[in-house]
Parts: sequence; structure tokens; C-alpha cells
Amino acid sequence: MKSNQIEVDVLIIGAGPSGCVAAAYLNKKGVKVKVVEKSKFPRFVIGESLLPKCMEHFEEAGLLHVLENHGFEIKRGARFLRDDIVCNFDFSKKHTAGWDWTWQVPRADFDDLLATEIKKQGVDLSFEHEVVDTQIDNNGISITNIKDENGQQYTIKANFIIDSSGYGRVLPRLLGLDKPSSIPEHSSMFTHVKDINRPDGEEGTLITFDVLDRDTWFWVIPFSNGDTSIGFVGKTELIESYEGDMENMLKLSKYYHKRFENVDFKFNPISIKNYAKSVTQLYGKGYVLTGNSAEFLDPVFSSGVTFATESALKAAKLIDKALNNQSVDWQVEYSDYIMKGVNVFATYVKEWYTGNLQTLFFHRPENPEIKKQICAVLAGYVWDETNPFVKKHDRLVKNLAHIIHMNEKENNTD
Repeated sequence: MKSNQIEVDVLIIGAGPSGCVAAAYLNKKGVKVKVVEKSKFPRFVIGESLLPKCMEHFEEAGLLHVLENHGFEIKRGARFLRDDIVCNFDFSKKHTAGWDWTWQVPRADFDDLLATEIKKQGVDLSFEHEVVDTQIDNNGISITNIKDENGQQYTIKANFIIDSSGYGRVLPRLLGLDKPSSIPEHSSMFTHVKDINRPDGEEGTLITFDVLDRDTWFWVIPFSNGDTSIGFVGKTELIESYEGDMENMLKLSKYYHKRFENVDFKFNPISIKNYAKSVTQLYGKGYVLTGNSAEFLDPVFSSGVTFATESALKAAKLIDKALNNQSVDWQVEYSDYIMKGVNVFATYVKEWYTGNLQTLFFHRPENPEIKKQICAVLAGYVWDETNPFVKKHDRLVKNLAHIIHMNEKENNTD
């Protein structure tokens, strides 16, 4: 039987990449942390394609070495296909200096490695412990009720809560912070396969987005263990019309249909409907939301883990400052900063579905300088305002697409 109340500096909800990065950083600083995770690891979760930017976060949190030793599939860029046009992005050819590779990972293995490592580092982490409710007083001190794996309840008293619960969105639900996303409504259907027809060489390792029409695309994410993640994203009514029938949906991809025809699925296809989420605020007295707890964007540019770890590291650093009696402007230093990056990616997602960004990707001939600048965004460097495609993200994609369309019209009338 547990004692009724635990007292810590920081309660972290969720042991995914966001929670582990925050916990590892704070633990190194001597902060007393408790992590509670509703699931038992290893467990399946989506978000298998990382971006180079997040490598910095794992490195700073002291977690990179354990990941490097595992042998995950290296991701050096991303490929987008539409009809007969191929758009290849190479992360070594980008505007912003920084990491030029990352990984494609089965998240069950990846997250389990991180969680095991933070426990080795001395972090108090409990699996199958679920947050029931929380009360936060005017000073930000929280009393959170937790139910353990045996159904017993206990409380955690904390100076801060970091909500890294991802798609579980614990505090947004408990504190009424949810709001509709401005991202168009799409849904997805996905599974893993034993990739028995995988081609040899680079072709077999490439993460690819096969663009079927303006609203519909198919992802292929090969892993180093021989499995591959495959999934469709499209309008909700399209995904619903297939009712989980991935075999028939695979016929939509001319490029990949043969490779995955009659291949056994490792689990029944999973659907997530209208997945984009948002919140009214990213922080409050005594709590902060990180990663997908705050904003869940469309997966087309694989931004999920990078936002999770960027926001986790930023939140951990600010909490460490606050615990050392240094003043923190949470609005400027956290919310405004994180939302700058979120807004850049949100623009790219929206302009993908207007077709404007697809126009830039597939227009020929390519402009190498523009491609380098867009590549930096796709690598996760969305806070670098030396990049015009970051600084003027809300205008540049739209304006360039408009110019391309006007030139095409002129050429067609000549």
C-alpha cells in the first residue's frame, strides 16, 4: 500500500519523448521529479518519423547515446511523389545549420528505450498510473489524484505539472482548455507490415509521401527491423468510406500497390478521425502543456515529436529557473516562443491542403535556393527567422504559388 501523498517539485504526466526529455533535463539539475504514465511500455503509438531538430533535444537532455546504440533506420531527408514527379528533400542541403539526419522509429521501441534510460538515471517513473483529477491553488501548488495499476488511489503534491500526455491531453480535458483547431479536418488509417517485398538499397529505406490528390496522401516509413509503417491521410468521409479496408485502399497508390499487395498487416488498421487539436492556452499558474497535449497538427510534415521535445526542453528550463527563484515570463518565453514554431508548421499544413505548397514542391524546374529554405522548415528549424520561409511563412508560400500559377497561365495562352 502506498503512502497517501507524495511531494515533488515537478509532476510529469506521460513518459513519451516529451515527458522523458523534460524529466531527464530536470533530474540532471537536481529537481525532484515524478513521472506517471497511463500505459504499460512498450506500447504502440503513432509519430514514427522524426526531424533533425529534435536530435539537439535528445543530446542536451543526455538521452542521445542510448538511441544511437539501437540502430534505428537513418532518415536523411524525405521524398514526395505526385504522378510522375519526384520531389526529394535532402536535410544536408538546407538553409539552417544543424543536424542533417535523424531516424525513422517504431515508437514502441523508441519510447521504451527513453523511459528505461531515465529510470536508469534515477527518475521516479510509474507505469499504469492514471491521473484522475487535479486541483491547482492560486500559488500554482497542485494536488493530483492518481490511480495505480491495482486501482488504489494516492495523491501527488507538486509545485509544477508538465502535461506531456500527448494525444491523451490530460490537462486540456480536466481544465477545459480544448478548442477547435484551425487545421482542416482530416483523418488517418494506418498499420505496420512485414515488408517482405522491400527493394534493396536506398529505395527500400526512404520515407515517402505518395500524394494521391490535394487532400489525400499515403505514407511509407521503413524501419531497420524489416517492418514498415504505412498509412493514409484524407478527408474524414474518404477514410470512413473504406471502413478499415486497407487492402482496397492500397490500390489508390499506383507506386506502392504492388509492394504491399497481399502483405500481412501486423495489426488491424487503426483509424484516427479529425485528429487536429488545439488549446486556449499553453500554460497557467503551476502547469505547462507540451507537445501534442497543446497542439496536434496534421502529420504530413512529421512535426509531432519535434514539437514535443522542443516544448519539453523549453518548459523544463523555465521551471528550473522558477524553482531557483528567477523570474520567468511564461507568455513571452514559453507560449509566444512555442506558438511561433507551431504557426509556421500550421501555415505549411494549411497551404499543403490549399494546394499552394504542393505547387511549390512539384513545380519544375526547381529553384535550389527556395528548396533549401523549405527544406530547413521540413527539418524542424521553424524558429530560424533568417529563413524567409520562416519569417514570412504566412505570405511567401501563397505568393510564390500565385506567381507560378500566373506564369503557367501566360505560357498556356502564348
